[in-house]
Amino acid sequence: MEQENKEKEIISEENIQNTPDNPQESSATEQNESGKKEEKMSRKEAKELKKEKERAEKLEKELAEAKEKIAREKDDYIRLMAEFDNFRRRTAQEKLDLVSTASEETIKGLLPVLDDCERALDVLAKSTDSDAAKEGTELIFNKLMGYLKSKGLDTIEARDKEFNTDVHEAVAQFPVNEEDKKGKVFDVVQTGYTLNGKVIRFAKVVVGI
Repeated sequence: MEQENKEKEIISEENIQNTPDNPQESSATEQNESGKKEEKMSRKEAKELKKEKERAEKLEKELAEAKEKIAREKDDYIRLMAEFDNFRRRTAQEKLDLVSTASEETIKGLLPVLDDCERALDVLAKSTDSDAAKEGTELIFNKLMGYLKSKGLDTIEARDKEFNTDVHEAVAQFPVNEEDKKGKVFDVVQTGYTLNGKVIRFAKVVVGI
């Protein structure tokens, strides 16, 4: 019995040695371990937040670059369209100018024919020839003039009009007694013409002084 009691005492002492002397020390240890775990988790979360921030900054940078690229491409597209529109308009205008120039040169070449017709009519009006010659010449002149007018040709009014350097060319001066005729066209030496509003030949006139 004594032996058994001694063994129990030994076991009891070992249990007492293995048991923490102070419960507060055990609680502090647990809190310390818990704090370390929380610190580890906090560091991990901080790293993840940093990575997320870096990814967000990268995406924002890529978005800004994409927007800038789109803006440049849009500006280039607008410029290209504007240049093409200007080219199209310029080409169309050049074609119109070419047609207009060709038409103008053709009509200019017919002006001497009109001059001859006018002279012929003046001569026939003063002659005693048959009326058939007068009517025939007048018919040819009217038909030619009517066709050219349909193409934009028009005569410049000159006789008894105020002298205008924009449409008249003074080739001589003639003294007049009437005050109201001074500075006006006294006579027309050569008829002037406009084509679609543009002067293609000035009217050569005599101005009263």
